[in-house]
Amino acid sequence: MNLDWNAFTPWPALAGGLLIGLAASVFVLFAGRIAGISGIIGGLLRPSAGDRAWRLAFVGGMLAAPWVWMAFAGPLQPRIDAGWGLLVAAGLLVGIGTRYGAGCTSGHGVCGISRLSPRSAVATAVFMAAGIATVAVLRHLLA
Repeated sequence: MNLDWNAFTPWPALAGGLLIGLAASVFVLFAGRIAGISGIIGGLLRPSAGDRAWRLAFVGGMLAAPWVWMAFAGPLQPRIDAGWGLLVAAGLLVGIGTRYGAGCTSGHGVCGISRLSPRSAVATAVFMAAGIATVAVLRHLLA
């Protein structure tokens, strides 16, 4: 494995991780809710009384954040080495996985582990192992 030192950005990654942790902490302290994205979006599909506004605000904030970033830092230059078919298939598999795993990486990995949930620790270990295995197979065995 080679590290691309030109693309290595530890400080923005650290800042992003700190902001995610801070946001999840504030959300649980003030709203009493776990910032699990799949659960928040899933709740929009089957809303409960008085539950829709905060979920829409949360999702709206996630969608607005890149636009706010671009207003200050300039346009983003994403590079995705996959076609639309692969992206759609990957998205569907992630959605199915979040249903079977009763949550997503944000709910289990960020919020669950910080609450010392054994279930979330196991789920995060499985997420990570599946990701590592997928990259190993796609990049090294099939390449």
